[in-house]
Amino acid sequence: MKLSDSLLSAVSSLRANKLRTALTTLGIIIGVSAVIAMVGVGKGAQLRIEETIQGLGENVLFVRNGTSVAGGVRGGANSKISLTEADATAIIAGAPSILIAAPTLRATGQVIFGNTNWFSTIYGVGDTYLQARDWQIENGRTFSTNEERSSTKVAIVGQTIIDQLFLGQDPVGETIRIDRIPFRVVGTIRAKGESSWGRDHDDVVFVPLSAARSRLDVGKRYRGNLVRDITLKARSADLLETAEQEVTDLLRERHRIRPGAPDDFYVRNVAQYLKARAKSERTMSLLLAAVAGISLLVGGIGIMNIMLVSVTERTREVGLRMAVGARRIDILVQFVTEAMAVSLIGGAIGVALGLGGLLTAARFGDWPVVISPFSAVIAMGFAALIGIFFGYYPAHKASRLDPIVALRRE
Repeated sequence: MKLSDSLLSAVSSLRANKLRTALTTLGIIIGVSAVIAMVGVGKGAQLRIEETIQGLGENVLFVRNGTSVAGGVRGGANSKISLTEADATAIIAGAPSILIAAPTLRATGQVIFGNTNWFSTIYGVGDTYLQARDWQIENGRTFSTNEERSSTKVAIVGQTIIDQLFLGQDPVGETIRIDRIPFRVVGTIRAKGESSWGRDHDDVVFVPLSAARSRLDVGKRYRGNLVRDITLKARSADLLETAEQEVTDLLRERHRIRPGAPDDFYVRNVAQYLKARAKSERTMSLLLAAVAGISLLVGGIGIMNIMLVSVTERTREVGLRMAVGARRIDILVQFVTEAMAVSLIGGAIGVALGLGGLLTAARFGDWPVVISPFSAVIAMGFAALIGIFFGYYPAHKASRLDPIVALRRE
């Protein structure tokens, strides 16, 4: 008996019992849908973490000013300004795990070019900050040492600023105004795009730290050599936790914080945050994997059960086939093919539902997903294996029937 004949026979049998076939495939449908969702969500979570690292820079730590407490009332973040440029210098000298320590000022404000303006984020930084955050110069140049030292009114802009103020044209050499102060554009930053939660990494203007302190409004709050935060770059990812501890101990000593007293700063280890989020997303994937496994098991048991019923109902048919020359292997292949067909039908519907669910989550749920054709192939392969594995016993039972006994069955 040819395989094509077995397929035609399987399809004919399934069409004769449509409702039973539909109910049998439910477990496979749910299981395959869960497999598709698990792969899509898992790859989406990994993609989001990679985007976050790309946006923040590799091996990066952030030291921020702490929270003030007055009369038992806690202020907001950055309400207690304690960090200084000298702290950054001390970190480089006293924390062996740190490669770069870049003090930073940051504010938001209007950036103006001609008759056009745009509300953006202005950073007062040095060239080391760009290195720490892995910002690459696209056109022009970065700040020179003399410009950083002498508060020169120069700026580096991101792609969003180029699009909004310069209509995509090269702005190098043009003059923009920040807080009504003119700054000459000396460079542009290579575009990074949006983060997975919608933050635009390219909506930025960088000016020298000294210029931001002496010429912009943000300098009025951070007088002397106070800074808003310090961006750190560890020498390697393996040293992030060590670097965090070194910086914490050093700053507590510099700020004369007594043992047991709270810090007047905090160190944010982005890697730990990402690991925690990755762990929660892996938990979601494991939950989907459990649902998929249980559903596929239930679906497989359902297929075995229905095939045993089918063998019982079609005992005379099996006996007749064997009486006219069908071999035991032909009967085995026929019933295994039928079981696999049921499983593949459920798998195809499950793939369609799983992909539809991922598209819905990506569009309306603000959840990053990755739709991979390979996951559909894997899911269909699992469905076929389920059909073969759970269909083998009923098929073997049918192939071992005695033709004479089978023909006598009412």
